[in-house]
Amino acid sequence: MKKIILTCAVTGSAPMTDRHVNVPVTPRQIADQAVDAARAGAAIVHLHVRDPETGAPSMKLELYREVVERIRDSGVDMVLNLTTGPGAVFVPGAENPALPGPGTTLCAPAERIRHVLELKPEICTLDLNTMWFNTRAAINIPAHAAEMARAVQAIGVLPELEVFDSGDIQLAHHLINEGALQSPTLFQIVLGIRFGAISTPASMLHMRSLLPADANWAAFGISAQEYPMLAQALLLGGHVRVGLEDNLYLERGVLAPHNAALVEKAVGLMRLLGAEPATPAEARQILELRVANQA
Repeated sequence: MKKIILTCAVTGSAPMTDRHVNVPVTPRQIADQAVDAARAGAAIVHLHVRDPETGAPSMKLELYREVVERIRDSGVDMVLNLTTGPGAVFVPGAENPALPGPGTTLCAPAERIRHVLELKPEICTLDLNTMWFNTRAAINIPAHAAEMARAVQAIGVLPELEVFDSGDIQLAHHLINEGALQSPTLFQIVLGIRFGAISTPASMLHMRSLLPADANWAAFGISAQEYPMLAQALLLGGHVRVGLEDNLYLERGVLAPHNAALVEKAVGLMRLLGAEPATPAEARQILELRVANQA
């Protein structure tokens, strides 16, 4: 069977415990669910952190450090993928839209990658989208993306390029041509975010067609499209992703008890379609990762 990398996105910025009590919030909860997801077949775990008191997204280094240390101390092998997405949100002020309103997190590149430089995961995300998420905007300034890319690659961390629409891929080509991104690149095609590319086979096929010829790529759909888009990515030769960051349900009307359940379902579907989940060691070889997890 062909080896396919399965990523588990353990907890993101959007799903809150008021929608599902099992969304991991504390460093212990996040680390424990990451370990269980790896045992279930995920080669890569993609990690955000939350404020343990409020559950809100956080950028605190000490929270990332605790999560990473707990995972490394577990003795369970997995590839760590830390987000750098927080720090790009702009909420226009109600009275003066030129000024930031409550919820704005827009900050300098150095702050967005501080935890990556300190903790040295093997992969970190690099969002290339500038788009609206309902009443807030994600603003990923090209010059900032270039600065972040150069800094993380300098210590051997692979940027996973998060692309939400076709224009994001054009920005990636620009960064490659400018020398800010080293080839081969790793892309993650994100489908189903409101005001981004929709979750359809045609969208995925179009976005895949725009990627560099030597790129590694994965794709996922959010919510009810998580497993249909997993199957589509497999059919098109890509890698795959599931997790509570993207989808809270194991099936219609049934909340997933934890991330490992979503991973187990993904593994079963992969094998039905003739693919075998790659081990962490195989994922490192496929992606030509240069940094092992640091103690």
